Amino acid sequence: MTPESHAPTSTDDLPPGPPPGCPAHGLGPGGLHRLHEAEDLGALYEQLRDQHGPVAPVLLHDDVPMWIVLGHAENLHMVRSPSQFCRDSRIWTPLREGLVKPDHPLMPHIAWQPIASHAEGDEHKRLRGAVMGAISTIDFRSLRRYINRSTQVIVNRFCEAGEADLVGQFTEHLPMAVMCEILGMPDEYSDRLVEAARDALKGTETSLASHSFVMDALGRLTATRRARPEEDLASYLITHPARLSDDEVREHLRLVLFAAYEATTNLLSNVLLTVLIDPRFRAQLNGGQMTVPEAVEQSLWNEPPFSTVFAYFAKQETELGGQRIRRGDGLLFAPLPANVDPRVRPDLKASMQGNRSHLAFGGGPHECPGQDIGRSIADVGVDALLMRLPDVELDCDQEELRWTASIASRHLVELPVQFAPRPPQDVQEVPHHKPVAAQRSDWQIGIVQPPAAAPAVAPSQPVVAQPQPAQVQPQPQPAQVQPQPVPPQPAVAEAPRRRGVWQRFLSWWRGY
Repeated sequence: MTPESHAPTSTDDLPPGPPPGCPAHGLGPGGLHRLHEAEDLGALYEQLRDQHGPVAPVLLHDDVPMWIVLGHAENLHMVRSPSQFCRDSRIWTPLREGLVKPDHPLMPHIAWQPIASHAEGDEHKRLRGAVMGAISTIDFRSLRRYINRSTQVIVNRFCEAGEADLVGQFTEHLPMAVMCEILGMPDEYSDRLVEAARDALKGTETSLASHSFVMDALGRLTATRRARPEEDLASYLITHPARLSDDEVREHLRLVLFAAYEATTNLLSNVLLTVLIDPRFRAQLNGGQMTVPEAVEQSLWNEPPFSTVFAYFAKQETELGGQRIRRGDGLLFAPLPANVDPRVRPDLKASMQGNRSHLAFGGGPHECPGQDIGRSIADVGVDALLMRLPDVELDCDQEELRWTASIASRHLVELPVQFAPRPPQDVQEVPHHKPVAAQRSDWQIGIVQPPAAAPAVAPSQPVVAQPQPAQVQPQPQPAQVQPQPVPPQPAVAEAPRRRGVWQRFLSWWRGY
């Protein structure tokens, strides 16, 4: 990036700016597109791909120059080449030359912080080692049971109403409830914490106060666990041999909480929306051709939780996607356009089942360490919700759905649905939508037990007790005695007792 042109390439390589009154008046210096002014980023990405190839020059707020990496292979090369690209914004040329002001809207995302995602070398190994070590202690089977119970609790709040907003009442709450449990502060989970986290990520006028509210909770957690460690992620961060300071612990707890919460909320919303509006998608789930985890992966291809990630920076002059990248240039890692790169997905309608090569969770040294947590929340949460409300339907036209979009991500504002009202369910039970038939624990195949059925048939003891043995005595016609207890029994008692290996594995995997 040169200060003379304020653009990622030299002025000789760029078309002149549009004249006044031209339909392209929204373009910035050098005819570059301003990402933050685009009404349809998906369409703009494809336009940029056609114009510039897999790497394109763009502008951020205040006409700060940046590259956006659109190609799948180019994104992978960037994130897997720490010798050429890093996440330390202190080498970013516009920042060093004063083009990026302290109050720039994207500074909270780009400003360097002493956390693993911005560190390099030995410091990166120390900080990420502590985070990965803490995450490795999570018992995912117990976690899935907790996700299931949390889903039951949340669904119980609205299941009797017959209608709900699945964004405001479900997808924004389940990730926070689970993350609070993982971090070690389940008592802090509340509607207020959910609202504060959402507000802090939106960049509103009250976002700083909301951010402080969340940080106060994390500060209390850090101080408590420093004095009395327990079996949770915060405690493992504190007791890890990396010896993180209180500030480092608190900042990494913030990173894990916000990143996992935002990504999983978007993922849950996207999966549920696809299930509701795409009949083929739901038919595959109901018919067994697709499992919920496979549906989640398909959603990660089509609508990754983060459209772009800020940002990578060139440590040396290099070439990427046919573009000359100068030392100090900034580049946006862009999962959304990379996942629809025509070189990787020539047919966007084709199923991507079994293919996890999407870039929704990044790659290389900074690949998302908590991606299995997000997948677990989405897998179990969606499965349990659909089991509780199998007839859930969208309660508006698809065109009426509203979104809030930014360069970083796209959020579904609300997801109104309707369903048949149902009573609350015991949170310890396996999610279901039908009453469970009573089971006879003392019945066995081949054994006739007339007295057990007698009290329910007749109130008269002499009539019930005497004739029944008399009918059993003449044994020459066992076929007439056997049908009496057999027909009603096997359908009730045998089915839940003898499940196949696959059914038992699924129950174990889902945490039931």
